[in-house]
Amino acid sequence: MSSANPLWGAPRIVGELAKIGIDLPRSTVAKYMIRRRRPPSATWRAFLKNHIKDIIAVDFFVVPTVRNQILFVFLVFAHERRRVLHFNVTANPTAAWTGQQILEAFPWVDPPKYLLRDRDGIYAHEFSRRVRSLGCEEILIAPRSPWQNPFVERLVGSIRRECLDHTIVLGERHLRRILTDYFEYYHRWRTHQSLEMDSPIGRQTHGIAQGRVIEIAEVGGLHHHYERVAA
Repeated sequence: MSSANPLWGAPRIVGELAKIGIDLPRSTVAKYMIRRRRPPSATWRAFLKNHIKDIIAVDFFVVPTVRNQILFVFLVFAHERRRVLHFNVTANPTAAWTGQQILEAFPWVDPPKYLLRDRDGIYAHEFSRRVRSLGCEEILIAPRSPWQNPFVERLVGSIRRECLDHTIVLGERHLRRILTDYFEYYHRWRTHQSLEMDSPIGRQTHGIAQGRVIEIAEVGGLHHHYERVAA
């Protein structure tokens, strides 16, 4: 009865059962009712989903080198198709440097409507001024709430698990080269559940008739992709 009438509460079911000769206390009915998650109509997840084509996200993450130097990686990430639009590496991030990265991410086209970011002090007035000059509106997540910027946080986790956790970084140039290789693999070959198991750029499906399967190494052999070629 609970399954067939998802809008009914326990009192309604108690009353209906009574009409067919079944007397149960309300507490028993409530205990065995099907539990359904009922998020409010306007959730943060709904905002991200409804405006997916209009949102970019930015974030920093840190990478230690073999010489115990801390490098900062800045990402500009498009929610639509999960694309990394721009990245750069520095040992000394400033608001001016960060603002310049936004301009470099959109040299010829206007950015989407919203830019999602955290409240890190690196995003100072100079950064906000550059964002406004592009006609983009900043959306700030709540303090200490990285879950509100989930897509770029998931990307950072993937970069660490699938690449950096298996690599010794020598310096800035080395890290930039490693990430360039990884993002080439990420965009062209890595499948994503959110993209119906396609890659951000899009991969062609090869049928059995197209030949034998070959294995091609990516990211220095950390990953591979597979294609069919004529014999």
